[in-house]
Amino acid sequence: MISIRGLSKSFTGKPVLQGLDLDIHDGECLSIIGRSGCGKSVLLKHIIGLITPDEGTISIDGEDLGAMSKERLYAVRQKFGILFQGSALFDSMTVEENIALALREHKLIPESEIQGVVDNTLTMVGLPGIESLKPAELSGGMKKRVGLARAIALNPRYILYDEPTTGLDPIMADIINEMIIRLNEKLSVTTVVVTHDMVSSYKVASRIVMLHRGKIIFSGSPEETRNASDPVVRQFIEGSAEGPIKPILTDHIKK
Repeated sequence: MISIRGLSKSFTGKPVLQGLDLDIHDGECLSIIGRSGCGKSVLLKHIIGLITPDEGTISIDGEDLGAMSKERLYAVRQKFGILFQGSALFDSMTVEENIALALREHKLIPESEIQGVVDNTLTMVGLPGIESLKPAELSGGMKKRVGLARAIALNPRYILYDEPTTGLDPIMADIINEMIIRLNEKLSVTTVVVTHDMVSSYKVASRIVMLHRGKIIFSGSPEETRNASDPVVRQFIEGSAEGPIKPILTDHIKK
């Protein structure tokens, strides 16, 4: 289980996370929703130790990230697979080299077994036979799936998705959603999906939490989210300009 207590973080004096508490339970598919810039990606980076909190603690399977040595932190990170918002593929590498990078860097398996892992993960994301292509030869949806193949190559315990459907057409977005569901079941992993796409969130999540003003203000099932009475949650899930969340508009737009 991932346990977060009292997490606070500011950048240049601007608070982003403010005393955030959250438990992520084994085997669940948790969706974290909230407006762009509310700190969702910052929260993910804290979970894998890329950002150090100003205050608070993060525990992974009972181990406090803040108390770990660098070597132990690197070992714990191997429990995670991450699909980045922009896929984060290395342009100079082939698909095979991108997927196999962590396996080779950490020398986790013999070189003779790496091609088998690459082939298997590409098959799982529906892209067999493209290992020799470069990222420039892939569509946006294919890049997302290659990024997902890389995320599962380490056989992770946790998979983190940062805006997995952003920039995709509705059909490809649904394909990605189906893959998230299937991989969560097949690999028996714990899944965390950061998104502002409510269609995706309703489909993949077993629980949805909303981040607002640096804290978790709501937690519930997809059905409970649809029926939420909190005006902030309602405004967000309905995508309305009217409500307690006030978007910043320029003067000429206001007029």
